[in-house]
Amino acid sequence: MIFSALEHILTHISFSIVASLITIHLITLVGNEIIKPYDSSERGMIATFLCLTGFLITRWIYSGHFPLSDLYESLIFLSCSFYLIHLIAYFKLRKKLLRTITISSTIFIQGFATSDLLTEIKKPAILVPALQSEWLIMHVSMMLVSYAALLCGSLLSVAFLAITFRNIFGSFRRTHLVKLNDSFSFGVGEIQYKTERKTILNKTSSFHAMNYYKSQLIQQLDYWGYRVISLGFLFLTIGILSGAVWANEAWGSYWSWDPKETWAFITWIVFAIYLHARTNQNWEGANSAIVATLGFLIIWICYFGVNLLGIGLHSYGSFTLTCS
Repeated sequence: MIFSALEHILTHISFSIVASLITIHLITLVGNEIIKPYDSSERGMIATFLCLTGFLITRWIYSGHFPLSDLYESLIFLSCSFYLIHLIAYFKLRKKLLRTITISSTIFIQGFATSDLLTEIKKPAILVPALQSEWLIMHVSMMLVSYAALLCGSLLSVAFLAITFRNIFGSFRRTHLVKLNDSFSFGVGEIQYKTERKTILNKTSSFHAMNYYKSQLIQQLDYWGYRVISLGFLFLTIGILSGAVWANEAWGSYWSWDPKETWAFITWIVFAIYLHARTNQNWEGANSAIVATLGFLIIWICYFGVNLLGIGLHSYGSFTLTCS
């Protein structure tokens, strides 16, 4: 009873901190950065990471096994993986690009995990025979860490596409506006044309400065999206291989084309195509980012699909939505 209450407190404290951080960032964006919440944001992320780590340790002691046996526990571990990626990127690489992605992703995952939809599986249960193995920590943890890294990298690619296409649309719109202004000025008179031309020239320097920073941001999104996806692909490969070895010990076969295995293989193929596309200069940038965006959707199908269907050898992680 004490452990259950402690779990409840830790999960809700962590969720409250993340919700507060999101609110602060939204206020900052609306207020044109009147306040600088960067230090408090990092302290909040550290506090939340420690709360989730404490939850996993408490759950481990309470249940007697590493907490990766059902969807609820895996969601908390996935949230913890997002925080870990964020903290490594911030403290080791001094990069702030992942802040918005990790915080927003975690509040979605934790919000779902702490909701009443998963009430039936929040209580620790005895492991099914297939999960009573030393491979549980190795396989499941590698898969969840790979999901977190691949999701972060894919969201960086989505942001890259959004800014790129916005710039293309903006350039197209400005070109037509300039043509329209030229024709209008020619009809009104030379004096008005010169006045408008002078105004445009005065705005040119500020426009080029803003365009330069956007270009730098796009390059950073593309570069770090590739780096994070590469790391996630490595973890995914290790997770699939360790899962195959575990499957041979548990079920007598390395591969059974179980729905979970099939979608994990599809996920691996999609991101292998992404990494291969990065080696071709013609596919760098937007083309490879589209593949990563597709991978983002495939990961969620792989992660939630089997749990929603409740079929196959991995159906022990399924759940039923409950309405209070």
